[in-house]
Amino acid sequence: MTSPQGHTLPKEERLCGKTTVSALISDGKWGITPHIRFCWAAGRDTGCNRLMVSVPKKFYKRAVRRNLLKRRMREAYRLQKALLPSTGIDLLLTYSQSEIADFQTLYAEVADILQRIQAKLDSAGTPRDNSDGQ
Repeated sequence: MTSPQGHTLPKEERLCGKTTVSALISDGKWGITPHIRFCWAAGRDTGCNRLMVSVPKKFYKRAVRRNLLKRRMREAYRLQKALLPSTGIDLLLTYSQSEIADFQTLYAEVADILQRIQAKLDSAGTPRDNSDGQ
């Protein structure tokens, strides 16, 4: 059984590199939900959005717990990334609580983040991607 094409997270959709991350942190717009701080910036013309997930060692000394939370946030994004248009948005998700949240909580918060970003893009007048044949 194969997964749908839209529900993947390939290498080109992962944000990496010191210069791009530094540019995102310095020029991006910040927001917060109960468990996640996020930073995003639009403006690249590559046609795909990029994601970076971070869980600070300050809260979780054990890598097993940090990796668990990163997997949960990546999965929540992967399942809902269609909420954003493919206009080249860079997104950083940073876990900011000392308690481990379950997947349903993170799923709802990532949905809220993506809807907030979409609302900001719509209010700024950015055209939506209509590549689905409409």
